[in-house]
Amino acid sequence: MKISAFALAAVAGATIGASANAAVLTSWDFENLLSTYSVTGANSGNIASTGGLFAGNASGTHASAATAYSSPVGNGSARSFSSNTWAIGDYYQFTSSTLGYQNITISWTQTSSNTGPRDFGLFWSTNGTTFTQIGSTLTVLANASPNPTWSSGTAQAIFNFGPTAGPANLDNQATVYFRLVNLSNISANGGSVGTGGTDRVDDVVISGDAIPAPGSIALVGLAGLFAGRRRRI
Repeated sequence: MKISAFALAAVAGATIGASANAAVLTSWDFENLLSTYSVTGANSGNIASTGGLFAGNASGTHASAATAYSSPVGNGSARSFSSNTWAIGDYYQFTSSTLGYQNITISWTQTSSNTGPRDFGLFWSTNGTTFTQIGSTLTVLANASPNPTWSSGTAQAIFNFGPTAGPANLDNQATVYFRLVNLSNISANGGSVGTGGTDRVDDVVISGDAIPAPGSIALVGLAGLFAGRRRRI
């Protein structure tokens, strides 16, 4: 059976187009938390994802057993995930599968109270034990004047981070881990982090591109070959 170069190019184009659109693998908008959500302890326990192709968990881990986890208003939504008593090394963690996907990215929105932590690092892992930082220190803005403030009404883009690309190590993994880790005792207003100072996150999204099947990759190359030969004729 003869296949025209045009047909091959059309199929190849469709294949490329499909892989170019990132899929949401796992996401959290924290709207599954009740307004009465409250956990006191070093660990928050797992919070189930609210969207995406794979189930994942969000959690918080602090040094202090007196940490209060709560669900205040989000960035343009009713809920977010918040905690206080921040020390250096305390973190939020988000997990997802990436099986069948590559070019993994993460995006989120984050703010602190005036006395909440300012300096965070984004870290990744494939085993939940060894973590590597992506990029440099992130500056979290205060949820206070002169900045806009979070409310259930309009989302404020100034608090958004990402999408931030992870390394190829995260491609096609049963489980990947992202952590937002507090790196200093400097507060969002430039002073010192206070015991009652809070930080909250919202709209966490882990995304990726579908890994093309080997046949699709070969088809793309074949289409290019046929198209080139057709132009020379």
